[in-house]
Amino acid sequence: MDRKEELLEQVVEHVLKHGLIGLTLRPLAAAIGTSDRMLIYHFGGRDELVAAVVARTNELSVAAVAALEPAEDVRAGVEALWRAYRSDPLHSCLQIYLQAAATGLIGMEPYRSVVRETNELWYAALRDYITACGAPPERAGRIVTLVDSSLFGFHLDLATDRPDELAAGVADLAAAAGAIASA
Repeated sequence: MDRKEELLEQVVEHVLKHGLIGLTLRPLAAAIGTSDRMLIYHFGGRDELVAAVVARTNELSVAAVAALEPAEDVRAGVEALWRAYRSDPLHSCLQIYLQAAATGLIGMEPYRSVVRETNELWYAALRDYITACGAPPERAGRIVTLVDSSLFGFHLDLATDRPDELAAGVADLAAAAGAIASA
């Protein structure tokens, strides 16, 4: 493994524990045992480093979805996805994506291009999973659009601390996705 890859792994590990918000190069470099100059040398700057982190955490997210065993049907698959969203590594990776979006990084380059690429990979992973759970391929995209947007919303809603309402919302979403799959 080359030095840039080693540094990226260390940075990703740090960011998964501490988040993106407020990330600056000097404290980050000190925390992982290198210098800010080494980070700049390998990544070009903070923006490029954050873009690399967002891309890598998406790779981890896609791998987590790919590792899920297909459920017996779409409804159960949506519920399994929700459990995965709430567990690591997916939970921490989604937090990084949401922090990048919340800080306005998504609309600027290089983030816009990285996010577009990561979204395509993420969508494909979810489509493959939902199809493996029994969704007809011609309806899988529709289901994924509904499920992904809703689960991200539920993920954000965790801050409200209403677990019963969230559980009911996930159950309703799973039922709706199951109905689309069987329509």
